[in-house]
Amino acid sequence: MKGYQPEGQLINTAENRKALSSPAGIREAYCSGSVLEGRALLCDNEHNLHIELGAMRGIIPRTEGAVGIEEGTVRDIALISRVNKPVCFKVTGFKTNDNGESIAILSRKSVQLACMEEYLSKLIPGDIINARVTHMESFGAFADIGAGISALLPIDSISISRIPHPNVRFVQGQCIKAIVKSIDEQGRITLTHKELLGTWEQNAAAFNPGETVPGIVRSVEKYGIFVELAPNLAGLAEYSEGIEEGCHACVYIKNVIPERMKIKLIIVDSFEAQYPPAPTKYYTDTDHMDRWVYSPEFCSKVVETVFISES
Repeated sequence: MKGYQPEGQLINTAENRKALSSPAGIREAYCSGSVLEGRALLCDNEHNLHIELGAMRGIIPRTEGAVGIEEGTVRDIALISRVNKPVCFKVTGFKTNDNGESIAILSRKSVQLACMEEYLSKLIPGDIINARVTHMESFGAFADIGAGISALLPIDSISISRIPHPNVRFVQGQCIKAIVKSIDEQGRITLTHKELLGTWEQNAAAFNPGETVPGIVRSVEKYGIFVELAPNLAGLAEYSEGIEEGCHACVYIKNVIPERMKIKLIIVDSFEAQYPPAPTKYYTDTDHMDRWVYSPEFCSKVVETVFISES
């Protein structure tokens, strides 16, 4: 299923640059109804967005800036926050100002409505889609899943390894893959991500007893310290004073026990460091999954996700 892309994916394509390079190209896009992208240069005092087209000026009137603005269900911050960022639009007409300058009238809302009807309305739980992280809160990350339409990725769905904030896993503007977790009655989509990061066995295959490897301390408990080896894999080390959550560590792998999903570690050293999030590794190239089982087949504890469509 071909979907609309998050904003920012079209702006530097050859087709987009060609369409915006001349008035004739912009008028051709108007006639064909093509979706284009440009950078928002200004949100004026009436909250109209002024768009960099290159060949002429472009304006998105406030009510055409996003679905919900006219109805009052979406606040104007959704427009203000687009300044200096790519926005998608269709050319809906032209006008001439007092100086005889031709101005293209644009609509972002029309692209969003088409995205909702032609793409998002056809998604079902388990579909794997492209997304772009737009901003992060303590409870999760928001991602553009097409034409600037946002979906929530809750923090506990980002990875198996528990994290204190999404910013330890993502950076703003990062392109990711995500899975449709649920769709509510209003059509709002909730995402999940951990099912793309590999099973316990797939992750554990990269680690062997006797090796010393890097890790991140994610939880300090009286009975032990959990150290993340990969986003979907953590091991347990004995409790030791002075080790804090968020510290980086080098750890010795004492034992790997698949039947219990356990990796026993010894912390050799822990230290403060500021490293960027590691590149995300995905373990599937399919576009849908009905069920994902994290735990090994012979493990008594079953950890799984089952995607159920309401239809």
